[in-house]
Amino acid sequence: MKFQRWNIHETDETAVRRLMDLGYPYLVSAVLAPRGICTAEQAEEMLLQNEHLTLDPMGMKDMDRAVERIHLALERHEKVAVFGDYDVDGITSTCLMTDVLCRRGADCMKYIPHRIDDGYGLSSGALQRLKDAGVSLVVTVDCGITGVEEAAFAKKIGMDLVITDHHECKDALPDAIAVVNPHRSDCPYPFKNLAGVGVALKLAMALNGPEHYEETFRHYCTLAAIGTVADVMSMTGENRTIVHCGLAALPQADCVGLQALLRESGLDGKLVSSTNIGFVLAPRINAAGRMGQADTAAELFLTKDPAKAELLARELCELNRERQSVEQQIFSEAQVRIETMDVSERNALVLESDTWHQGVVGIVASRLSEKYSCPSFMIHLNGDVGKGSCRSYGGFNLFAALEECQDLLLGFGGHELAAGFTIEREKIPAFRKKMNCCARAFLGAECPVSCIDVDALLTHPNLLNLAEAEQLSMLEPYGADNPRPLFCIQGLTVDALQNVGQNKHLKLHFSKGATQLDGIFFSANTESCGVGLGDRVDAAFYLNVNEFRSNRTVQMQLTDIRLSREPSVREREDLDKLHRLLNGDGVTAHEAIQMLPERKQFAACWRWLNRALPAEGDWTVPYLPMLRKIEKVLGGVDPFLRAMVCLSVFCERGLLRISIKQDECVISRMPISEKANLDSSPYVQTLQMVIQSKR
Repeated sequence: MKFQRWNIHETDETAVRRLMDLGYPYLVSAVLAPRGICTAEQAEEMLLQNEHLTLDPMGMKDMDRAVERIHLALERHEKVAVFGDYDVDGITSTCLMTDVLCRRGADCMKYIPHRIDDGYGLSSGALQRLKDAGVSLVVTVDCGITGVEEAAFAKKIGMDLVITDHHECKDALPDAIAVVNPHRSDCPYPFKNLAGVGVALKLAMALNGPEHYEETFRHYCTLAAIGTVADVMSMTGENRTIVHCGLAALPQADCVGLQALLRESGLDGKLVSSTNIGFVLAPRINAAGRMGQADTAAELFLTKDPAKAELLARELCELNRERQSVEQQIFSEAQVRIETMDVSERNALVLESDTWHQGVVGIVASRLSEKYSCPSFMIHLNGDVGKGSCRSYGGFNLFAALEECQDLLLGFGGHELAAGFTIEREKIPAFRKKMNCCARAFLGAECPVSCIDVDALLTHPNLLNLAEAEQLSMLEPYGADNPRPLFCIQGLTVDALQNVGQNKHLKLHFSKGATQLDGIFFSANTESCGVGLGDRVDAAFYLNVNEFRSNRTVQMQLTDIRLSREPSVREREDLDKLHRLLNGDGVTAHEAIQMLPERKQFAACWRWLNRALPAEGDWTVPYLPMLRKIEKVLGGVDPFLRAMVCLSVFCERGLLRISIKQDECVISRMPISEKANLDSSPYVQTLQMVIQSKR
């Protein structure tokens, strides 16, 4: 089991049935109902996939000033630089804006900072180099909103700035010709959640004028979709439209670099989803920036040469493989350090190193946040100064937390979910302490546990067929605020499991009643998965349509698997019998014979508990899986039922204390002053009396 807690949304079967009666497929209905969508109107609004952007870009604060200054530069034939960022959002923003300006005849160059040499965002050194190259106007994309000092420097050297960004604003805005950011407190634009590339798209539309809005949108929506998905933006409103239209236009996109990347990534000719962007394309584009070669990705999207595009696409894929190797090394080192941390430092993970690759620490922070269920801060140290990347967890607002700690920082920027900061080495211990206080205040004092949120518990696995799986595309595109549905089926039987992919992954075959299901569990194998042949299990999974040799089948892509917390029909019957015994409601003679453990079974159960229980303190364990383990130890007749009776007798005799809450129990040893007489237990005596009375 990868995750300690599964948060499974309650399934309102009535709401699911109501949606099905309205004509929506079972799986779609099973996802919509837990998300509070129960009526035809709500479902229609949720599933609506607009084909056009309806909000006027000129509704953004300072958009008119940005357009006016860029038009002036075009008229004067000024040299213009597009200043971007080295992540996917920044790279796609840079390419989009560079292309639109070049098509308008601008003398335009792109500038993407080197992640390690330049750092994030605007810098005075970079601005001076652009000035020396003859640039008189800099248009930023996906950066610049916190560059107050850099904007003042640009003004000092006679360079104009048009800033477009989507990150959170500080109290003071840069003094620029225009500052276009929907997060400005005085910006009336109603949709605040555009990615940096979304803001750049809106500027491109504004530059080309209302009569060309639709044409501009259609031309650049694919680039905008990639940046929006990669930056994990809210998949609502205009973002949903951008990604929906961008995915639809992807096969026909006239960007030779993008088509080369699709071929190199194995997506050529396939229906590309938001999931493919997030897990296949985006990591390859991001790898260029992380490894200090963001220009490689930018050149890929801007080149018109198919042969060059093929070379650049291969280079990106190779950089991604290098990134994966470095990332795994850092992740392993971080895990070792975390396991030795004090509990007081586990609410927010703050880790630093002189050897970690600066470009990779951000993605490691994401993995740590997921694994340890808390915000993570990874710091690359260079001398006395460290550059940090952080990732959120559980709604923790990183930007607000960094503001609370700004007295310890040299600088910071970003948004709620992801941010960067600069800190002096000597301030890191104080930062760690203060950030853990912030996290405890928000997330609670308990040490966090890893958890997943399951959208829907599927109670009709027989309806898991190809047609149903394909209908899930109605919910696309997925992203923040519209996550890819994570399903759960309880009480599956493991019929087969085998390692595949050089023992790196696990292939499984399940059954439940007459239903047969196939699954794949990446980064797991038979040794690590915690389940075996014949086990009764619960599975949390995404649903894939797997294609092999033109054959399309439904496949479960497992996120986690655990010994089942759901009782079988027989186990429910046994639980009822025990309940009647404990409450004095009476059992039959036949049931009493089934329930009364033999002395050797009492002994086997106690020996098993002695080995399992810690010497001191409580033991928290899933209740039903524990009973099934004891069942195997007892053997004989009705071992599951007798295992429950054994535990009840041990508790009644004062040997154990057991409390059961939902699907877990907490077991504690009790101090023993003398040997317990199990035959004196009222439960044992009741069973013996019922048996004797029928003889």
